[in-house]
Amino acid sequence: MQIVYQCSNCQRLNYRDVSATIRRLDCTECDWNRTFAESDIDGEAPQRCLACGNNDLWRQKDFPQGLGLLMVAAGAILSTIAWWQMEVVWAIGILLFFAAIDLVLYVAMPDVLVCYRCQSRHRKAKIADDHPLFDLELNERYRQEDIRLAEAKKHSAGE
Repeated sequence: MQIVYQCSNCQRLNYRDVSATIRRLDCTECDWNRTFAESDIDGEAPQRCLACGNNDLWRQKDFPQGLGLLMVAAGAILSTIAWWQMEVVWAIGILLFFAAIDLVLYVAMPDVLVCYRCQSRHRKAKIADDHPLFDLELNERYRQEDIRLAEAKKHSAGE
């Protein structure tokens, strides 16, 4: 399994292959490290986030969001140009072409587990079919927690 995580000390993005024998995450920039327990991994399936220890992980497709947005924008722009040229068949064909690419990528791309708290990505992990997908309410709870912690940190630094 591979984990992509951000160092909580220096905010550098790190990549690490982990297994039953490798149970430590290190930052390549600073001296931060975290050792996780044996119980945090069950075979190739993480039981909690290996970077922060949080129990809440969601499942999503492992596809770069920027590339997905670029594809949507390209399809919209090309289709709009075809509509402007009064080429209705081409406009609809362009939209169908991008929809077909999206469908193929959705089927072909593997899933990844993402932590709600630290946004670490657990790739190449064994994921149960019934693992929960993104939950907006749970995400909002963690977002509000981050805001409260940042405000408390700001107040304690100012006093």
